[in-house]
This record gives sequence, C-alpha cells and structure tokens, in this order.
Amino acid sequence: MDSHRHQAVILIADKVLKYTAVKRAIFEMINSGQYPVNSLIPSERELIEIYRVSRITVRKAIDDLVADGYMYRIQGKGTYVKSDGAPHDLYSLVSCTEEIESMGMAAARRVIRAEVGVADARLAARLQIDRGSPVFDLERVYYANGSPINHTTTHLPLDAFPDLEQHDFTVDSLYSVLENQYGVTIKNARRMLEAGSAAGAVAKQLEVAEGSPLILFECDIHGEVPTSAGGTTLRVIEAFTCWYRTDVHKFYIDQVR
Repeated sequence: MDSHRHQAVILIADKVLKYTAVKRAIFEMINSGQYPVNSLIPSERELIEIYRVSRITVRKAIDDLVADGYMYRIQGKGTYVKSDGAPHDLYSLVSCTEEIESMGMAAARRVIRAEVGVADARLAARLQIDRGSPVFDLERVYYANGSPINHTTTHLPLDAFPDLEQHDFTVDSLYSVLENQYGVTIKNARRMLEAGSAAGAVAKQLEVAEGSPLILFECDIHGEVPTSAGGTTLRVIEAFTCWYRTDVHKFYIDQVR
C-alpha cells in the first residue's frame, strides 16, 4: 500500500515539474520577444509536439499564463501574447476609434444595429427626455488590429438630431457627424464603471467564452446643441453602454497630490 502511494506521489510530482517547465519555457519565449506582443502562440497540438508532454500539461500552463496576464484567448482563433499597452485614459473624452488609434493600433468597427426606437423610462431619464420619445439606437463592435475590443450600444435623442438614421455609420464617424453636420460641441461626460461578465450576444460579438470578465461602462455625454433662436443649449446628447474585454485592454487614471 505504501509502495503504491509512493508511486502516486512520484507521478504527481512529475506532472507538476512538467507543467512548471512548460509554463516557464513559454514565459521565456514571451519575455525574450520570440513570441511578440499580440502574436499568436503555437497551438496546443504544436506545443505538445515541441515539449513532448500531454494536452492537460500544456493547457494548464497556458491557463496559468492567461490568468497571470501574460496571454489572452480569442475564441476560435487561439492564444495571443498580451501587451502591457492598450491603456484607456478615463479622463479623456474621445471616440472609440480615436482611442484605438491613439494606442497605435488599426481601428475598425462593425454596425450590428442602427434603427429608430423609443425611450423607455430608464433611457428617458438618462437622456432627460419624455418617455416614449424617439431615439436613434446604434449598436457596434469595435476592433483593434482585427480583434474585437468592445461592444457599444448608444442612444441619441432624435429631437436634437433629426434624420440621424439616414447616415451610414459603417463609414461615418458618429462624433464627426454630430460636430460637423449638427453643430454640436461635445463638452463633458459622466461615466459609471463596474465589473461584469460576458453573456449571450455580447460574448459572441466579443469572441469570448460565457462568463469571461468584462468591464462595463455606462456613460452620458453632454454637449452644446444649436437652438432655433440662434443660440445653444447644454443637454445630454448621448447615452451609451459599453462592454470592454479586460484581457486586451486596461484602464488608468493620472492622479496628482
């Protein structure tokens, strides 16, 4: 009995040593730059052949490196090396496209839905309009270097922006349209941030597994809008909800004392 127990301990120790060795080897490849930032690492099958270990050992090593923040997964594509970059300045008020480009990454967006709807009680309160008022609903996914980075659903009051639904926001920038065609001056925003998890359509659009950690933003944008009298009025011009992938994006705040 003691002999069997001793053999079991040796087997467990061997598995632990193999797993830590594979984890350390992959980490060294990342640290040395042989696996560059945002590059796709070899598949599990390739790693099994490289290190001559089991799939369980490889998967455990990768799971740990993902949990430690060195890599991230894209469902159906593979595992990538995570950058220390991709920060989001919480004080800056810029569009998602401008934000992605400011990080030196190629920005793209895909429109999921663009249609006229009506404001329910909660949305009406956020936009400071009457319940049932017409709003323009715009749902998009933003990409950085070809990978989905956030899922954004935005709502705008149509009394301030008549015919906004006529624009093609697969091509047009929302903020450019508001500023250049409607004469809006974007002034400030109030943001709410909380931790969340991926589910349903959001998980699918962001190409992450159900339950993956995300950061949720809710934001109300204020701007000066031209009036019929020739002046301007300050009002809420947009209310949006945005889900960010935490494995490829981070947030920071500059503080002073």
